[in-house]
Amino acid sequence: MLIVSKKVEGKPLTVTIEYPEYTEPVKNLVSKIKSLDVSFNAVADGKQMKISISDVYYIENVDRRLFLYTQKDVYRLSASMTDIDEIARESDLVRISRNCVMNTSHLAEIRQLKNSHLEATLDNDEKLIVSRKYLHDIKRRF
Repeated sequence: MLIVSKKVEGKPLTVTIEYPEYTEPVKNLVSKIKSLDVSFNAVADGKQMKISISDVYYIENVDRRLFLYTQKDVYRLSASMTDIDEIARESDLVRISRNCVMNTSHLAEIRQLKNSHLEATLDNDEKLIVSRKYLHDIKRRF
C-alpha cells in the first residue's frame, strides 16, 4: 500500500483511494474514513456543541436520557439509542449493553469476568461491563 499526503491551500480535506479491485479491506477502509466525519450535537452547561465521533468514549442511556462521555467531560444528547445504533454500524461504536455503546478505538484492555461478562477498560481508565447478550458483537469486532 502506498500512502501519499500533500498540503493543498484553499481546498477542503480530500481523501482519494485508488485500488485495483474493490475488496473487503478496501470497503472497510472507506467505511472507517467516512466514520471519522461523523459528529454529534450535544449540550453541556446550556451550550450546543459538536462532538466528533473520535472524541466519544461511550454513550449511555440513563433514565431515558442519552449522555455522551468524552475523555473528561459529559454531554447530553437529544438522539435516541436507535439513532446511535445506526451510526454504530459504520463506525467504531459497538453496543455493549442495553443502555451503553462503547467506542472501540478507545479500548485499552478487555478482561473476562466470572459471570460470563467482560470488563472493558478504556484508555482514560474508565471501566465498562459488556453484558452476555452483546459478547458476540464485541468479539466479532476483534
